[in-house]
Amino acid sequence: MISYIIGNITIAIIVGYVFGSFPAAYLAGRLRRGIDIRDVGSRNMGAMNIFYQVGPLDAALVTLADLSKGVAAILLVRWLLGKDLLSPFDFLTGLTAAAAIMGHIFPVFLKFHGGKGAATAIGVLIFLMPWAVPFLFVVFAIALLITRNPTFSYSLLLIVFPFVAGFVYVDHYDEPLSLVFYSAGLGIFLGIQYIPRLKEMHGKAGRDWRKVIRRRSLRERF
Repeated sequence: MISYIIGNITIAIIVGYVFGSFPAAYLAGRLRRGIDIRDVGSRNMGAMNIFYQVGPLDAALVTLADLSKGVAAILLVRWLLGKDLLSPFDFLTGLTAAAAIMGHIFPVFLKFHGGKGAATAIGVLIFLMPWAVPFLFVVFAIALLITRNPTFSYSLLLIVFPFVAGFVYVDHYDEPLSLVFYSAGLGIFLGIQYIPRLKEMHGKAGRDWRKVIRRRSLRERF
């Protein structure tokens, strides 16, 4: 019994981490511009840096890839272990998703120097809570309209998930309360990843947080 549990945990971690390590942004930068995306712009291996340094179409493809990595890992783990592909949130699901996010941040293929992991986390949480999508769309659209800052706008989405988990899924779908804590924990962890970048932008903006958050156009950045 113990060996069975350890085996399942090992499979979840390995599959999640390998899928998460797929360097979509790095490949887009190399193949399309011959650049290492980690050395230009914000130096983040993410879709927004691709948007500014390579182009919007490439950014859209990278976003789709990063959103899908954790979901693909969860589905493969469930298939390998003979579980319902659309089963509710459970320990192995959370572990697989966490491993995928860590794979994106510390990819084995790029000497453990990756991105922030937000898109992968958002993809996983949308998979777990599809009813969150309308709320996410409204929050993103309003934030983008006011700030013209895509990075800030999609970062706000991580705040939405714990509320959707608590008020929609736990109350009406009998999902475990652990889904609330899991989504909140991911949001806090990923928020910490952005602290160095926020400090950098704060300095470049003349130590004015209003300029960091609110931009004059979608193309403006620090």
